[in-house]
Amino acid sequence: MYRLAGFFTAFVMLAGASLSPVSAEDKTITIFAAASMKNALDEIDAAYTAKTGIKFSVSYAASSVLAKQIEQGAPADVFVSADTDWMDYAISRKTINEPSRVNLLGNSIVLIAPKDSRIDNVTISQGFDLAKLAGDGRIATGDVKSVPVGKYAKAALEKLGAWQAAEPKFAMAESVRAALTLVARGEAALGIVYSTDAKVEPGVKIVGTFPADSHPAIIYPVAATATAKDETNAYLAFLRTSAAKAILEKYGFKFLISPTM
Repeated sequence: MYRLAGFFTAFVMLAGASLSPVSAEDKTITIFAAASMKNALDEIDAAYTAKTGIKFSVSYAASSVLAKQIEQGAPADVFVSADTDWMDYAISRKTINEPSRVNLLGNSIVLIAPKDSRIDNVTISQGFDLAKLAGDGRIATGDVKSVPVGKYAKAALEKLGAWQAAEPKFAMAESVRAALTLVARGEAALGIVYSTDAKVEPGVKIVGTFPADSHPAIIYPVAATATAKDETNAYLAFLRTSAAKAILEKYGFKFLISPTM
């Protein structure tokens, strides 16, 4: 009888040990988010973990990279894109739970320079000469063919008549945070990034803001993936709350919806 009880106890312990990692995994939400979301989303996730015990695994990169990784089968529960194009792309590939999508945030793009740069107070308007302003230096932004901030930047410069002359001076980065780093290190004389990125990097200063009507509206859609865990719905609901709104607005994002509570 003792041996049988011992065997049963050992079996339960072994079963518990084999099941516990699965349970832990079920309580982890995997997020693929645009690089510009890092500081704000890290704070939101920490607040949510404190409230619920749910943990997070977050990959930050250009929206284009993340959308294609999800398409190729990378495990993710949430996708946060810095433009509607890459969310639309993911939806067209059937990798997103379309009804869960919400256009959550807005942003703006700004011209930045290293903190100690002599460049300051640039009026960005029709005909401004970005190429001349950069001189012999480079201008950093995301890849204009795929990275959202680069796409917005090119659209704005084309509308303002500054793209053709400035194009040869551009250093195309893999993400907005990579472009930000180039300017902060002094490896680029100027950069075009989101205002939210410029605010969290002490090594740069904002020298000008692009008119909102010079480029398509900057919209960040958020959605659950087609393979998202059940816990994801509650997290997406949290992103709509006043608590999340307060954090996001603190970092400079514009909340595009009415908060739920």
